[in-house]
Amino acid sequence: MARLAASILSADFARLGEQVKAVEAFADMIHVDVMDAHFVPPLTIGPVVVASLRPVSSLPLHCHLMVEHPERLLADFAEAGTDVLTFHLEAVEDPGKVAAETQAAGMRPGVAVNPETDVRDAFPHLEGLDNVILMTLESTGYAGQPFQASSLRKVEALRAEVDRRGLGLDIIVDGGINEETGARCIEAGATMLAAASSIFRADDPARAAEGLARVAGEGR
Repeated sequence: MARLAASILSADFARLGEQVKAVEAFADMIHVDVMDAHFVPPLTIGPVVVASLRPVSSLPLHCHLMVEHPERLLADFAEAGTDVLTFHLEAVEDPGKVAAETQAAGMRPGVAVNPETDVRDAFPHLEGLDNVILMTLESTGYAGQPFQASSLRKVEALRAEVDRRGLGLDIIVDGGINEETGARCIEAGATMLAAASSIFRADDPARAAEGLARVAGEGR
């Protein structure tokens, strides 16, 4: 079975706690996109918001850092209550070192791969990771972009390598994920769907999350 991560990027931040509570019965994780206006153009949120979410939900908090120098922020996110922290392969010189530092800080480490990056660039760093996020859209940083079908080949390639090596990490797809595209990603080998707009921009976020959770549950 695959799982669902509800991404707050498209949530109403004036009612963030309420919206998280509305979907948590159907989600396995809360996904928090952190952007610094340098690694990607948008500027979003940081550890203060993560800390405010920690008492609201018992679900794991997964922080996806789309930032330069993510290693400088590890202590802050750990203190805020982050369970899983994923940094971008393209943002660091030594992914293995940053992954080890993330784990030492008490968080499960992951690496994310931008749309233009060859997924094979992540292969040398898979050992010991909790997850790999594959961005399944045209460019990183903006919610609501259409799903890029070409990214399915990356999912398949990563799935084959993970299986070949007998690893247990999650393959997370992030970008343009809805019930239809989520099902295609699971068929290609994804184990977690990260969805923002299709949940929190829906008229009924709870019902939308329930539908995506059903798709995930019917998958691998």
